[in-house]
Amino acid sequence: MNGSEFLKAAKELAELRGITVDEIYEDIEAGLNAAYKRNYGGATNSKVILDKDTGNIKVVSYKIIVDEINMEDDEDAQVLLEELDNPSDFKVGDVIEEEVTPKDFGRVAAAACKQVFTQKVREAERNSIMSEFEGKEGELLVGTLSREDKQNYYIDLGRAHGILPKSEIIPGEELTMGSTIKVYVVKIELGQKGGPVILLSRSHYGFVKRLLELEIPELNDGTIILYSVARDAGSRSKIAVYSENERVDAVGACIGEKGIRINNISKELNGEKIDVVAYDRDLKQFIKNALSPAKEVEVYILDSKKNEALAIAEGENLSLAIGKKGQNVKLAARLTKCKIDVKTQGQAQEEGINIYKYYEA
Repeated sequence: MNGSEFLKAAKELAELRGITVDEIYEDIEAGLNAAYKRNYGGATNSKVILDKDTGNIKVVSYKIIVDEINMEDDEDAQVLLEELDNPSDFKVGDVIEEEVTPKDFGRVAAAACKQVFTQKVREAERNSIMSEFEGKEGELLVGTLSREDKQNYYIDLGRAHGILPKSEIIPGEELTMGSTIKVYVVKIELGQKGGPVILLSRSHYGFVKRLLELEIPELNDGTIILYSVARDAGSRSKIAVYSENERVDAVGACIGEKGIRINNISKELNGEKIDVVAYDRDLKQFIKNALSPAKEVEVYILDSKKNEALAIAEGENLSLAIGKKGQNVKLAARLTKCKIDVKTQGQAQEEGINIYKYYEA
């Protein structure tokens, strides 16, 4: 490969890998210097120079002109001004270079270039990919399901692959190789080989948040504010929303006409049910809303510092408030960030809880 071919290859490689030509030149020079010293035992005052304009490579020996030899520095790299044949042509501090390129250095240089291209460019590419993805944590990405092993699915995200553990898919969903899939980025960290390890999920509550923002424009422009999300992946999610504009029906906007918006999200979640409730600054009212679909529920704040509340419901509303295997009240507790105990009035009395003292709480 001659000089011009080398320069062309370096530029094409830089464009392909998303790195700068200067990065390649620096790495090549470092590799050439190492190869020269390894193969020829080059002196400490010699170096390999790559001409960035022509692509030519040469080895030079250099000496710094001094007025007194400094024994603490490399003596071979110093020369006294008075020892020069024509001292009047130089001054202290000038550097004298002499080409000392070995006759067969071209072969060694070619091998060194190949090794550096392989090693250093991979490293620069990994850094470039890491830089591209490091700001994606907590975001929604779209990729292609490329392969799987016993524990994980691997998602092609373009310049990198993400890891979707099988424990992080939505329970009951079946994934097909080659299909397009939406994923939530849980964490991005530097792997042992220098590239990014991108951990993905479809069961994380953040996945629901990002899908909501994708489907409901009012969440992105600030008309509607998402207060919190609670999720039992594959079964049910609860979201609390509100708007600072009293004329905006936050719950209705999220559900959409004939439920189209929330149904679109539910389909992406493999049929997972989504309860949209209104956030309220009054904690008692917020808890009532969160316990939907239960109605006629009375809420008492037992301890405002510990965020403990008692919900009183009767008959069918008791079952609805608690939910199957306690799911409804658990999600309501996560949504409101409050410990909620659901009982009938009779149960509360039997346990010695005087609900009347909490009326004003």
